[in-house]
Amino acid sequence: MKHAGPEALLALAPLLAELRQRPALREKSPGVFYLKSKAFAHFHEDPAGLFADVRIADAWARFPVNSRREWTQVLAEIDRTLRGAGGGR
Repeated sequence: MKHAGPEALLALAPLLAELRQRPALREKSPGVFYLKSKAFAHFHEDPAGLFADVRIADAWARFPVNSRREWTQVLAEIDRTLRGAGGGR
């Protein structure tokens, strides 16, 4: 599964805009977010669709992000994780 390219990131623009509003996260390169000094979230594309990899409790979890409903689910999980890390909304 390859990292999301420019076209995939364009399709995810509203989701990326939401992530950019989380002050605890820093976007080091397009679509690659860090929490403190650790990679926290990035995106992949493959024939099955688009996916977000999010670090939760020092392990990566993969979430589909092909619809606004899925975006809402991944954002909720990210916010839960950020609250637990002291950087939440």
